[in-house]
Amino acid sequence: MSQQVSRSHQIPALSQDIFDQTVRASVPTLVDFTAPWCAPCRALAPTVAAIAADYAGRLQVATCNIDENQSIAQAFEIRSVPTLLVFKGGHVVGQLVGAVPRARIEALLAAAL
Repeated sequence: MSQQVSRSHQIPALSQDIFDQTVRASVPTLVDFTAPWCAPCRALAPTVAAIAADYAGRLQVATCNIDENQSIAQAFEIRSVPTLLVFKGGHVVGQLVGAVPRARIEALLAAAL
């Protein structure tokens, strides 16, 4: 059985080429640092997708595969996945590590919005 996630909002995958311009956007950006082998990352993915859909227009959401983008992961000292970073104007303004409940993510976002 193939793994499919129903998403009403497509979440872009960031690479080094577009990372900086994405996190410097005029709206805050939530970046989900993840890896395909990470079970907690897969568990958190539907929550991140729901937040992307619910906050569309006020927040942009993206993912970053740490295996494919090791320089980005090193630059932000990502030691565990999943790690969620909130950027505002290109600067990190919040961080959560682990498969946290949606309420904790929304509390973090409230400070950035």
